[in-house]
Amino acid sequence: MSNDYFKMIKSLRVEKGLSQAEIAEKIGVSRSSYIAFEQGKRELGLDEAAKIADLFGVSLEELKSGMIPDNEKYKQMILAFLRLDRKITKTKLAKLLYFADFGWFYYHLKSMSGMSYRKMTYGPVSDAYFRIIDDLFDKGEIDIVKTEDGAMLISQTRSGAKNSLSALNAEEKKLISTIDKKWQGKKTAEVVDFTHKQFPYLYAQDNEIVSYGLFTQEDPDEIF
Repeated sequence: MSNDYFKMIKSLRVEKGLSQAEIAEKIGVSRSSYIAFEQGKRELGLDEAAKIADLFGVSLEELKSGMIPDNEKYKQMILAFLRLDRKITKTKLAKLLYFADFGWFYYHLKSMSGMSYRKMTYGPVSDAYFRIIDDLFDKGEIDIVKTEDGAMLISQTRSGAKNSLSALNAEEKKLISTIDKKWQGKKTAEVVDFTHKQFPYLYAQDNEIVSYGLFTQEDPDEIF
């Protein structure tokens, strides 16, 4: 198990303001056993890990990945793409976000947003994607229109345009711009087909979390 796994759980515990003893009690282990876990000296059982995931409101897959998802940053990534490309289909936008997260990992060995992506019919999609899109729509920050062929077309509203993109640094914005420039004007099916040929998608089972690690084996010209 990677050190990031232990660091992530400690970070989530501290963020929640919980002591090691409180966590130990909630998952049914001794305080000394839990301390040994945070120090990387022992592993949690599946049942214990599931209880921690539920306690912190993350999926078991996200917990195992050792990456802490940043919902606010992910939201700003969505808005950043919409500012570059005024209208994007819901499926295509999900793929561009995947390219941003996995492309950033390719160069820096960490995800831009910390999101986990699952193998779906139309390519890798973050578990949080649909929830955050719905939240942005409910808050009036994006607009969604159904086209004649059934696609969902997303655009940013004036309210959404007022949002700061402060969670993204200049290099992250540059990568997002590069990805958008490559795929602007391309059909959704072309983007989906591209993701289907990449290692993370090819080597994952249906509905399984796709591997960031496998992505580092891609040819530099094939990462997005």
